[in-house]
Amino acid sequence: MATMLRVMENRFCRGAALACAVGLSSLALSFSTPASAITCNVTKHAAPSDAEKSLLAGEYAQAETLYRAELAKSSTRPELVAGLFHALLRERKLKDAEELVKTSLAGQPASAVFLSLRGELQFREGQPWLAEQSAVAAAKSDPCNPQTRLLYARVAQASSRNAVARQQFGLAHQFDPEDPEIRVAWAQTLPLEQRGTEVESALSTPSGEDAATMGVLRGEAERWKKLGGQPVRACKLTAGAAPGEVNFIKLAGYAGHMRALGLEVGLNSATARIELAGGEGGLTVYKALAERAGLQRISEDEKPAFPGAKPAYTAFAEKLKIGSLEFHDCVLKVIDGASPFDDGDGSIGFDVFGDFLETVDYPMRKLQLAALPASPQEAGYTPALHTDVNEGDGAASPHPVDRVLSAEMKDWTQIYRAGRSLILPTAVNENLLQLFVLAIGSPETTVAPEVAKQVSKTYEKEVGGFGGAPAVKRTYANEITFNFAHFSQKINDVPASDTSFATAMAGMEVGGNIGADTYEKLILHLDYRDGLVKFEFVPDHGFKFK
Repeated sequence: MATMLRVMENRFCRGAALACAVGLSSLALSFSTPASAITCNVTKHAAPSDAEKSLLAGEYAQAETLYRAELAKSSTRPELVAGLFHALLRERKLKDAEELVKTSLAGQPASAVFLSLRGELQFREGQPWLAEQSAVAAAKSDPCNPQTRLLYARVAQASSRNAVARQQFGLAHQFDPEDPEIRVAWAQTLPLEQRGTEVESALSTPSGEDAATMGVLRGEAERWKKLGGQPVRACKLTAGAAPGEVNFIKLAGYAGHMRALGLEVGLNSATARIELAGGEGGLTVYKALAERAGLQRISEDEKPAFPGAKPAYTAFAEKLKIGSLEFHDCVLKVIDGASPFDDGDGSIGFDVFGDFLETVDYPMRKLQLAALPASPQEAGYTPALHTDVNEGDGAASPHPVDRVLSAEMKDWTQIYRAGRSLILPTAVNENLLQLFVLAIGSPETTVAPEVAKQVSKTYEKEVGGFGGAPAVKRTYANEITFNFAHFSQKINDVPASDTSFATAMAGMEVGGNIGADTYEKLILHLDYRDGLVKFEFVPDHGFKFK
């Protein structure tokens, strides 16, 4: 007899008023069973077919061939369509996957399986707002479908509804604990002391992940296992209070020219000059500063992230001071080597200040930190700095909460989150909507080559060739107008840059980066917790320094 799970609807939306208002309430109202309760069977899996074995082994082309052969004999079986769909998605055959879903839905328009596949495709293509609609439609047909729960969890996490996302990952795992994709996703949301062991266990059997992803996950699992037994070091605010203000400093580059903006930071009794590195990255320092500040090492050297990179380890500072704000017990990353710059001891991302409402005043070169709008889920919560790149985020955060939309922020724009990166819906030349990474630390706006060719004339020119290095050809778009967050900015000679890595990291198609040459004359207001952003232009605001 199949195991039964009873899921109460008040649990489904508990503590998530906004999420229920915009999505989950629609689910509850449209269930065929009473909204007070849902009873679901735990999924039971038959022995895997040869096609499924190939898919789980990462042999995607072979899996496609085998699934097509099986579908030729039985074209209406949803599990075969789902298998072929996932093989095509892994092969990056998005057009073929789109045609498969379209054809399948034409025959069975109310199928929860096919509607969830459509949502998966929409999410992958960079349309999370459509993916949510598909998840809602799928749940109307079958609220017990585990893949629907997984899809909704991913959409919720991308849109800063992290408490709901964690709950939905958990429900997906309860409904189907044997599904490899669900198991790996769920394991990554567990508390740190459990996460490494569970991810390692999930990866001990074929999961369908490609070799690169498997390598990253195994490395993360090892790191989580080592850090899981460490005492909790939360980098909590202990002195001072928001609002606070920190002036940027100039970091010198070649021949005294400014190479970057930075912050002056106190680590224990040492003073450091730290470069503002942009959207994600926590706090990273070089070995000389770590020794000067007396940081305590809490991990062994970790393997370099890529060939030629220096090893790094994790350490903590008893005290960290930025402006008038002081924090205690802060974990950070130490690069076990010397800084390549004479003026600069490390880097810090704006993600570090995610517990505050950030105002980045580029013209006047300063960062203002204010209190976030009140959240019922954060009553009594003490703000902290998110200095640790290994700290969980999203549904895996030690403190997952759902976004709050306050009345005073009604004119702000929603951004999506992928890890600590910020993803901004952007209309390119007004006729093509794409997701762009808000690359706060990048000096230039770039666009994916295929997007550049769709919206502009392109040309090539050689760049580089300094210091004996060979020049390389680079593609440029003549002119592109970017429309985002109620602003429009025309940029000439936009460089084209491959976005496949950013797309893989986000799980959604990325059309490029929004860099400093687009927003350097604007004031950026940023709410990491709620996934909101606002740009402000003040005429004649001036520049504190060039």
